[in-house]
Amino acid sequence: MQPSSAWFPLSSRQQGHHRPCLNLGAVVYHRKPSISYLCLQKTSEGQASHAHVHEIVQGLRANGWDVALFEPSGNRGRLWEFLKAQVRLWKRSGDIDALYVRWHLLVLPTLIWARIRGVPIVQEVNGPYEDLFIAYPWTRKLAIVLRAVGRWSLRLSSALVTVTPELKRWLEGQVNGISVYNIPNGANAQLFRPDVAADVELPRPYALFFGALAAWQGLEVLLSAAGDVGWPSDVALVIVGDGAERARAEEAATAFPRIYYLGKVPYRQMPGIVAGSLVGISPQTNLGGRAATGLSPIKVFETLASGVPVIVSDFPGQAELVREWNCGIVVPPGDAPALAQAVARLNSCPAVRDQMGRRGRQAIEREHSWAQRARDTSAVLQNLVGLPH
Repeated sequence: MQPSSAWFPLSSRQQGHHRPCLNLGAVVYHRKPSISYLCLQKTSEGQASHAHVHEIVQGLRANGWDVALFEPSGNRGRLWEFLKAQVRLWKRSGDIDALYVRWHLLVLPTLIWARIRGVPIVQEVNGPYEDLFIAYPWTRKLAIVLRAVGRWSLRLSSALVTVTPELKRWLEGQVNGISVYNIPNGANAQLFRPDVAADVELPRPYALFFGALAAWQGLEVLLSAAGDVGWPSDVALVIVGDGAERARAEEAATAFPRIYYLGKVPYRQMPGIVAGSLVGISPQTNLGGRAATGLSPIKVFETLASGVPVIVSDFPGQAELVREWNCGIVVPPGDAPALAQAVARLNSCPAVRDQMGRRGRQAIEREHSWAQRARDTSAVLQNLVGLPH
């Protein structure tokens, strides 16, 4: 499907006619098509955004794009850092072919800048407005204004990319005449593998939770499950990550011998920790109604790539993936006893666990690798700027 140009007419430079070339006899050399990638959430190892941004950047480069990534250089004076990242983009972008933006309310100046310059804009949207209100409750007082600004910024796009069918439908309700593409999250199948050994000493066997410790991740449910009578007594719970719920994880690790909290771990060290686990757990909740637009946690894909089954709460996106490939267990949201029983089942049935792990690995290799995601993203960009596939 060709992305709509309803929000700005395609000029000749957007249709690919401006790419300089050098004709040397019978050979014509073209420069690589260029993308400026703007992400106002500083990508730190241990966060899902780090994996997503850098894997897509590397994948686009592998698909022939010249990609320049612009992000805040630090957290001090955050608003000032947001502005500086955009100013750097304006100064260095020159004659770019497309702007790729990880959607954020404060990218509006760059969206306007790109529209004035006639640069096609692709925005990647990973959640609805409500994610902002959950993460920063004080913003609810400005909800009407922020929704209006958010809707306006979305409508400045040439095309939109998102991670679940439900979120795609929500976006289509926010914009008119702009193509929305569903490109789910994925995993690096070369980095996350079943044969990787951990370089940290951990208790065996262990169930694993890793990722941002945000309020909607279901950490409270997970900790309750670990203390439930149904949780197998010989299985530890290892938690990796940082965020708003860090203090809760630290307290639990201090109070209960079977719970281990490792804090933030570099991305390159995670494959061994994941591959050594009994099961990966994604017990997300429907806080603020955010699950209605579907969930596509990167940790689920990385766990499956490692040949490890997953336990997920029953929400669109992650639950469909597990059911389609029979690569784990789906439990009711917020049901700690059911979660504990699922861990016990996988602990007591190694044959079932191994079969689920193999099917999960196949799912990533066949359909859900970052390499495939980058190819899908590249195709959207190629359509937008008029390049052949």
